[in-house]
Amino acid sequence: MATAGVRRAQREETAAALKRAAVRVFDRVGYLNAKITDITAEAGRAAGSFYSHFPNKEALLEALLADVLASSDELAVDPAHSGDFTDRDAVRHHVAGYWAYFRRNRAVMVALQQAATVDERFSRRMSDMLEPDLHHLAEHLQQARAGGAVLPGDPLVVTTAMTALMSGFAHFWLVQGWAGHEIDDDEAVDTLTSFIYSGIGGTPTPPPQRPRRTT
Repeated sequence: MATAGVRRAQREETAAALKRAAVRVFDRVGYLNAKITDITAEAGRAAGSFYSHFPNKEALLEALLADVLASSDELAVDPAHSGDFTDRDAVRHHVAGYWAYFRRNRAVMVALQQAATVDERFSRRMSDMLEPDLHHLAEHLQQARAGGAVLPGDPLVVTTAMTALMSGFAHFWLVQGWAGHEIDDDEAVDTLTSFIYSGIGGTPTPPPQRPRRTT
């Protein structure tokens, strides 16, 4: 039994090492350019070891998505978490959580976008995995509507607009960037919060004024 336990631990460590290595490789060369041999070399593992854990590169990326979704669940159990989207602070808490989540998992988020662009099957699988989070946010919007917010559409449809906005905004500033311009985390979060809060029927409130930084 002890030997079986050691083997299981070694197997789990190898899988974890491959995932950590994949994130570094994706960040360096992009998902589409990454080869399985690049990942195993980065992990310091034999090339054949990859297939003992993942049938292909897409399966490894799916495992990475499962990991980042599990980490995002921490937001829901945070004592500061509130589903009352009639409260701007509750909206900001979710926006700030997403921004930090994207920044922390930037390489994986970019890899997911690249994979979904070229692989319809993976795109559908990714949508299936993200669906529970969409419904969770939609429940918050249903609660806001019950509290008097005038939503611009069906809560689930509005949720897709919100998530597309946050994803696109984060990708622009945290991945693509804008030469000569910078945005700090607070400005990014406050801007997104005000935009979303106004869009779901909240009373518009301007974010704190900060000097525009240029480089």
